[in-house]
Amino acid sequence: MTEKKVDDQEIWIDDISELESDEYTAEQIEEMNAFYDSSMNDIKRGEVVDGKIINISPIGVAVDIGFKSEGLISSEEFDDIDSFNPGDSIRVYLESVEGKDGKLVLSKKKADFLAVWEDIRKFHEEQTIIKGKCLRRVKGGIVVDVLGIDAFLPGSQIDVYPVRDFDALISQTMEFKIVKLNEQRKNIVLSRKIILEGELFARRDKTLEEIKVGDVKEAIVKNITDFGVFVDINGLDGLIYITDLSWGRVNHPSEICKLDQTINVQILDIDYDKKRVSAGLKQLAPHPWEGIEEKYPVGSKVTGKVVSITDYGAFIEIEKGIEGLIHITEMSWVQHAKHPSHYLHLGDVVEAVVLSIKKEEKKISLGIKQLEPDPWAIIEEKYPVGSKHSGIIRNLTAFGAFVELEEGIDGLIHISDLSWTKKIRHPKDLVKKGQEIEVMVLDINREERRISLGHKQLTEDPWEAHSRNLSVGSIVSGVVIKTIEKGFIVSIESEDEKVEAFLKKSALDLYPNLKEGDSVDMKVDTFDRDSKRVMLSGYNEDAASDSDIKNYSRPDED
Repeated sequence: MTEKKVDDQEIWIDDISELESDEYTAEQIEEMNAFYDSSMNDIKRGEVVDGKIINISPIGVAVDIGFKSEGLISSEEFDDIDSFNPGDSIRVYLESVEGKDGKLVLSKKKADFLAVWEDIRKFHEEQTIIKGKCLRRVKGGIVVDVLGIDAFLPGSQIDVYPVRDFDALISQTMEFKIVKLNEQRKNIVLSRKIILEGELFARRDKTLEEIKVGDVKEAIVKNITDFGVFVDINGLDGLIYITDLSWGRVNHPSEICKLDQTINVQILDIDYDKKRVSAGLKQLAPHPWEGIEEKYPVGSKVTGKVVSITDYGAFIEIEKGIEGLIHITEMSWVQHAKHPSHYLHLGDVVEAVVLSIKKEEKKISLGIKQLEPDPWAIIEEKYPVGSKHSGIIRNLTAFGAFVELEEGIDGLIHISDLSWTKKIRHPKDLVKKGQEIEVMVLDINREERRISLGHKQLTEDPWEAHSRNLSVGSIVSGVVIKTIEKGFIVSIESEDEKVEAFLKKSALDLYPNLKEGDSVDMKVDTFDRDSKRVMLSGYNEDAASDSDIKNYSRPDED
């Protein structure tokens, strides 16, 4: 509805077309047309204009902006519609001069937004600090209410240190600066970090001027990584390396420090160019190696936890900062395990004996076998030379057989001590693993922890009798049991015992078809009692010389 004075008379009309020619003169209609034309030229779409509230109804508020028709604003655009009354002035945004019903399309919310946006633009240009309320968490940050407009606060711009709990900030009112505006999309990006940095840098510079190496300062834990702990020392960034957290072994810094924890640290180094320091926590405690010899004298017993296992031993933490090594050779007197894990496991609490201390190298040697008597200390008493015992063959090598006399006590039967008479190329030709065998103790070396055993010594040496029966020049009979490159191995009998001897290859001159299993007469060429060796040559009675016949003797003759 529009108010206009014509010839000093106030009239109200809703539309120019309602002017009837019989009610108004032609001059009055022309004057009214001119008035509306001028109002249309003054008002443009997209502008914010002043208006007057004409009427308030449940569906909206009618506003007159001096146009040929009023506009209707939805009541939903008013947060406090009860505070408005007809006749009140109001600023509105002209969205369209003609809507679907031919009336103006107005918006109070957009007018309010544009009014605030002007302030926002000014705050951005002047970098003015503004306040806002954190509304809700979204991907990557938080939505903040700034002067009734939603703005975005990125997670990286909340604080100078990483923020772990965004939800804890919701409903809090904070100070921000506008760091970015998008005029087209009407987007606002905020930063709280930029304000905090200014305050932080001021405190940091002051702290940097006053701090000295060796100072003890209060610090707040701000971040924990695999390699150390980052702290804030009154605005100054500090790093405590994992090696400076404790004198003891630290698997991860989180074992020592917690986020936001307040701790005392010692300043170890200052980098004035990068404006940061290296700090230490363990330096505030006494060095654990001071007085180590008095605390843990050699020969004393200690208790500790297994903290590391290597191929050569296990490290035992006796106390924080003090670890000792139990070498694999110090784990058992008798067992010979290939890896320490056969005896110990991570986390085991064990007792050990201090064997040696090297304070300068910060090394302690420990042993657990020393907790028990050394069975080798009385080995000669338990297994005197010449005594007979029974054992189990545990291993075979090319040079002999290892026999277990008791758990952890092994002895070696050399291949030459297995049999008086048999020619053995490998112990497996005569014995096998797991077999029980009778042995005699031949020698003991306690220092080297070695026992020499014999099997053949359980019977008398038959070579005394063999030396009479197999004298050089004797004629004997035997059976070929093996063919080798240089001749044959034959088995001959002496004193009801089979003796293996070597028959020269030249025997083929007499016996060209000689083969394994054939019986043959032979002459003893060599008898070596010490090396237990008999060498033979072929013998043909028809071709025997007088001296051969003269030297012939039978086994049963002296």
